[in-house]
Amino acid sequence: MSTSRRLPPIWLMGLTNLPFGLTAGFCLVPVPQMLAAQGIPGEQIAAITSGILSPAFWAFAFSPLLDVRLSRRRYALLFGALSAVSVAFTVLHHERPGLVEAVMIAGMACAMMYQGAVGGWMGSLIDRRQDGRLGTWFAVATTGAYGLMMLLSGEIIHRFPPIAAAALMGSLVAVSMLLFLTIPAPGPDRLLARESFGRFGREIGLMLKQRDVLIALALFMLPAASFALTDVLGGWGKDFNASEHTVSLFAGAGSVAAGLAGSFALYPLSSRFALRPLYLGVGVVGALFTLSLLLLPHEPWAFGLVITGENLFQALSFATSNAITFEVIGPDNPLAATIFTVLVAATNLPIVYMTFLDGRGYARNGLAGSYLTDAGVSIAACVLLAYVLRRWSASRRSAAATLNAIPESAE
Repeated sequence: MSTSRRLPPIWLMGLTNLPFGLTAGFCLVPVPQMLAAQGIPGEQIAAITSGILSPAFWAFAFSPLLDVRLSRRRYALLFGALSAVSVAFTVLHHERPGLVEAVMIAGMACAMMYQGAVGGWMGSLIDRRQDGRLGTWFAVATTGAYGLMMLLSGEIIHRFPPIAAAALMGSLVAVSMLLFLTIPAPGPDRLLARESFGRFGREIGLMLKQRDVLIALALFMLPAASFALTDVLGGWGKDFNASEHTVSLFAGAGSVAAGLAGSFALYPLSSRFALRPLYLGVGVVGALFTLSLLLLPHEPWAFGLVITGENLFQALSFATSNAITFEVIGPDNPLAATIFTVLVAATNLPIVYMTFLDGRGYARNGLAGSYLTDAGVSIAACVLLAYVLRRWSASRRSAAATLNAIPESAE
């Protein structure tokens, strides 16, 4: 393609997803910690967190806007800046739970639109041989940013006056957008937005007629490998007798290490296994790890092991789903941002509803209830999807055999 000679390294293109990871990371530990400090019970914290994360599913409805009028770079700058403002505002007004939830729902929606813009932008610049590498680095950026936000937020919020803390937290989200200066941005499609929505509907209709795409959507929408416990553990540190500092330290450092290890694990694994079965394998092994947590005592060190392990499996899951998503999009797709946002929304859907279900499990039987809920539902989804994948593979082999037999019979 014309821009290929001017492209920066794939790892740098993947790091453009840092603002999304930082905003989401702020929702996962600092926000639950601030709510817990107000005396809000764990079940309610889980419900609020689930609401804040809900744009990860429904924000895709606005994604056609990302492919018209403005360049994807400008859309990314706009929505990235709004995400940063929402983080800063929440730091200043964290004592008002209702306001925090409303503002961070809007902030998370902006973060999702940001991710759609950069995902479509980067995905349309690369060729298919680079799908796995870009998927890995997108996951590295996301999970690494989670950990960075978790590690730094507590120190910033507690060491600085409110206004200074808010400014620093917002700047932390915004500064990584300087990476945009190194990446070419194709011009925008000048179609009217209503025409883009029409194209979006037609494109989705065509996409849904492809069996491999339907399989990918099923993998993403069912909770095979969501590892949603990472979204609520930050608010349950007291169950491990862990201080806020300990929670921030383990969640931050553990998430960074786990995010890197889990994301880079895709390299050797994807060379040995097909992406879709690999995704299910991650779900099963990760669920067995979650069940093993029932044997751990409720001590601060156990919190570190739990959140690090869950983040490792979630990072590998993200990297694998990213690779599948970029594979589906393909190069030079005029609706790349739209399709990317839709597929990522499908991936995020089980995280949203499993966060809520894990909270209900916690309400019934504490940590053990949340472990059993998360692992049990995941294993059931993996078994169902493994059966579907097997049937799909068998039908493909049968169709290929029939096609190959036609010339022979004709002779």
